[in-house]
Amino acid sequence: MATRRTFIGGAGGIGAATILGHTAAESSAASAPAAAAVDTQTARDSLRAVNAAMRTNYAALKADLVKNLGPVVIVQNDAKGGTFTLVHKGKQYVEHPVAEDFELAKSIAHVPLGIYSTIAEYLSGKVPNVSNADRIDAHDLDMVAMKGPGTDAWTTPLQAFADKLATAKNNLAAADLPQELQNSCAKILGEALTFIADSIRARAFDIASFQDFARRVHPSIRINMQHAAAAQISGVQGLCRKWRAQIGEAAWADLYTVVLSIWTTSVLNQAEIIIRPMMNQKKVNTHLIDIPTAQLPSDPIGVALDNLARIVQDNIAAELVFVADTKVADALKGKQDLLSDEILKELGTPVSGAAFRSAGKAKCPVDHGVSI
Repeated sequence: MATRRTFIGGAGGIGAATILGHTAAESSAASAPAAAAVDTQTARDSLRAVNAAMRTNYAALKADLVKNLGPVVIVQNDAKGGTFTLVHKGKQYVEHPVAEDFELAKSIAHVPLGIYSTIAEYLSGKVPNVSNADRIDAHDLDMVAMKGPGTDAWTTPLQAFADKLATAKNNLAAADLPQELQNSCAKILGEALTFIADSIRARAFDIASFQDFARRVHPSIRINMQHAAAAQISGVQGLCRKWRAQIGEAAWADLYTVVLSIWTTSVLNQAEIIIRPMMNQKKVNTHLIDIPTAQLPSDPIGVALDNLARIVQDNIAAELVFVADTKVADALKGKQDLLSDEILKELGTPVSGAAFRSAGKAKCPVDHGVSI
């Protein structure tokens, strides 16, 4: 009895034989044995193997592309204003362009954070009646204040921090800082030492007393921030002008910039703000790439180039694979998951993936329109 399988097989054989100028009887395809049946697991594994093979090919293309990327500027944010690497024509040029005033100004501006980090575990887990009580998440406070105020174990590490502050204050005049910056640093250090001395003497502190200290030093912290910002702008702009002249206008017009940042600074990142207006404005929205990380990677150049290679090869893949659907092509070229719109439809969400993202996790949680 002829089955559907043997009928289709025979028809295929006849068609092939006719094209080749042979008769059906001369074709061995007509009498070929049926393929052996496979179990479900084997069949499914064969489907998975297709994706595995795709990923192998994709990785091979990416590995070759990494070697061909350029020009690229890679920014590693750090306490000294950043390490900047230019990758161009197979060579890497590394610079630390920001003046020391950046690091020193931020170092002293971080004093209140240093004190907070030392005493936070010993706070009360209850939100007190303070002016910004509605802005303090009660659960977050409860998790941070894990040890509570029932012990004075905080006095030893706090005094150790005070010793470092006192040394810095004694040496401040010899640090050769601009006078305004020196004065603001002196104010921050002096107020911090007073807060610590009072707290240790009383064997007690609370949110309200710490906030009073923080208010007193805030104007000085703003001065330090202004000096740090000026130092970084000057250094980064000067380096960009130098590299632009080095590689030429044509290459600079195609420049990619990859900024490796911590998530908490990945919106309005300082390096991104400075570099953006110096890039080709027709391409900057696609060529300035911020990669937020939980911790800066041990191989930042490798991570940056690996991610950029994915982006570049997907840019071309999008226009070749999804030529019939520009919306899906744009998703592949950007940060939107290809399934996002389909999932939103299935969930009955009446917005596109782009609108959902802008209203959700990609939006900075802080209202920067509030004046300070």
